[in-house]
Amino acid sequence: MQLKGISEKVFLDRYSLKDKAGNALEKTPDEMWRRIADAVAEIEEPGGRKKWAKKFYDAMENFKYVPGGRILAGAGTGYSVTYYNCFVLPSPQDSRQGILKTLGEMIEIMARGGGVGINLSTLRPRGERVEKVNGFSSGPCNWAEIFSLATRDIIQQGGTRRGALMLMLWDWHPDIEEFITVKQDLSRINGANLSVAISDSFMEAVKKDEDWPLIFPDKNDPDYDTQWDGDIESWKALGKKIKVLKVVKARKIWDLIAEAAWKSAEPGVVFLERYNKMHNNSYWNKIICVNPCGEEGLPGWGVCNLGSINLTAFVKGYKVDKPGEFDFEALSETVRTAVRLQDNVVDMDPYVFPGIRKTQLEGERRIGLGTMGLGDTLIKLHIRYGSKKSLEFIEKVYKQIAHEAYIASSDNAKEKGSFKMFNANKFIKSGFMQTLPEDIRKKVAEDGIRNSVLLMQAPTGSTSLMSGTTSGIEPVYEFEFTRRDRLGEHKIRHYLYDEWYKKHQAEVDSGDLDRPDYFVSANDLSPEDHVMV
Repeated sequence: MQLKGISEKVFLDRYSLKDKAGNALEKTPDEMWRRIADAVAEIEEPGGRKKWAKKFYDAMENFKYVPGGRILAGAGTGYSVTYYNCFVLPSPQDSRQGILKTLGEMIEIMARGGGVGINLSTLRPRGERVEKVNGFSSGPCNWAEIFSLATRDIIQQGGTRRGALMLMLWDWHPDIEEFITVKQDLSRINGANLSVAISDSFMEAVKKDEDWPLIFPDKNDPDYDTQWDGDIESWKALGKKIKVLKVVKARKIWDLIAEAAWKSAEPGVVFLERYNKMHNNSYWNKIICVNPCGEEGLPGWGVCNLGSINLTAFVKGYKVDKPGEFDFEALSETVRTAVRLQDNVVDMDPYVFPGIRKTQLEGERRIGLGTMGLGDTLIKLHIRYGSKKSLEFIEKVYKQIAHEAYIASSDNAKEKGSFKMFNANKFIKSGFMQTLPEDIRKKVAEDGIRNSVLLMQAPTGSTSLMSGTTSGIEPVYEFEFTRRDRLGEHKIRHYLYDEWYKKHQAEVDSGDLDRPDYFVSANDLSPEDHVMV
């Protein structure tokens, strides 16, 4: 398969195997697929490796299934790089040594190609006394500057991209107002994404226009240095004291978030308490932060083990004026193979820190299977993004992906064993498992499940560019735009729209024909339609 344009550039720059001088040794994706398939199949029993290598290759061929970028760049290369796109580190201990330890861990992960998420809620607020040096704390926002600087100016991940960092702070932290507004100063923390961790009680206070206390543990508690991990509810449950440092209206905080997001596109919000109520591992492993792109909540030392189904590859018979049909049977087969491949990756990673090994290899065996190409798929089916028909199609597709993934993981568990911390009774009672059909829950209870978490939707920015399709679940941004370079102005059209335009150019140029409504861009959509998808 020969790529062209931006697809070829992304492949050669980011994912093809390089020699020591950085020159691409792989010229086509076929070579990359073969390298990955052979490497991942090595995890299988010797007698099954040839069969699985072929199945893995067939799933990836023509970008039907696209493993995460770190797998594409690292599998089978012999380099000691991680196959996981992103990590969450435990919150730093509230000391200079603890903060610098976390900084060092972040740098080591980023140097091997991983992005990092860190919740800074363990850190005492600005102005709080630091008794040992007779000084005062500068607060988490100032410490965030150091993490940001290292990410922006020092690290180049796996030799191909700059570091990626997410920093979070809980809604109860006394420095939350500064955290929310800090990036309105464009010179501050510009090497990290910021998000506020939101609790259910905060949202209730917003709805009722109630006061909201900003609190922090009593640092004089003898267990502060050993037991404070950033979870304020667990601290309270231990009977530990907290200090109320300020009281504000909850709506003031909420309005600050909305205003800051409008002005500077940050911070994001993550409903972290709700996340913990729904996720499969809630009975033994708490989610504390999200990864840099925000798609996956993770525990301390948790990882993103990513892959995406390219939905456009399953549209058959599409022609410019004739909608295609979606091949659900082929989708099911590819999902099952993808689950197997990503599970094998768990056994391949070099695991730079023991905590990652314990949480992932010896604990969760987490994978994150998602999609790309939804926008292009709907166009090929002549379905308007955001319409009732699109929502019905999306419901059917994503249910099938979820169900097939859980069935495949349960089948793999029957063959290879469940993840180590699997407890059938507790697992099937999790918030998400309760949304699955009874027959799947029964199968998991009886046969177990290989992977504690299976589904996740990444933005797929670079991998979708390489694959030549729309990113993640997003619509086409715009169908026609002007690019300016040294040679002048050039009109660029989205490839599906370009095909349609060339066939109907005379009618379009004369004003006798408008483009069909299924050619809907992000700029055409109402906010409601976009959110509904």
